[in-house]
Amino acid sequence: MRLSVAERREELLRAAIGQIEARGVAAVRIADVAAVLGVSNALVLYHFSTKEKLVAAAFTFAAEDDLAHLRKLLGRRTSALRRLRTAVRWYAPTGQAKGWRLWIEGWAVALREPALREVTRDLDRQWKAAITEVIAEGVAAGEFACADPTGAALRLTALLDGLAVQLTSYPGAVPRTRAQEWAEDALARELGLDRKALTAR
Repeated sequence: MRLSVAERREELLRAAIGQIEARGVAAVRIADVAAVLGVSNALVLYHFSTKEKLVAAAFTFAAEDDLAHLRKLLGRRTSALRRLRTAVRWYAPTGQAKGWRLWIEGWAVALREPALREVTRDLDRQWKAAITEVIAEGVAAGEFACADPTGAALRLTALLDGLAVQLTSYPGAVPRTRAQEWAEDALARELGLDRKALTAR
């Protein structure tokens, strides 16, 4: 069956993401992505022209996938607190979100690659904006108190990102249950709630 241009691009991007996670951005080659799918290097280059463009597009694709899932979680018809807890549990390195190795690779390469830096920065902005919005909704509804939703979102994501680096780069350095407790403690603290109240609601 012949793939459309959009389907072929998606297939190439998924293969690139898998190769980046397995080999790292520095080591991955156009030939690795082509070999996974049994296609020519020329086909990959036809769609992306350079390895740098392929990598940036792969990260954009992964980011859009993560953001779509985040928006789905935060858009549910339930309390702001429940939506926040669900999102934090999913995003935390102990949760179901995929690709922490991919994002750690991305952050490292973004220090030197402006195109990738823009992709990771944009994902970061959108993630924080979505969390900020739900915290503000919860404050307006009287569910909890938070004087600075923007700062709270930044502190929460900074903690989760840092825990992800620890758990992904240094397995066993932090027990997974402890990391989950810290994430929930941080959420309760930012929302002005007692930890028991957070889990009871």
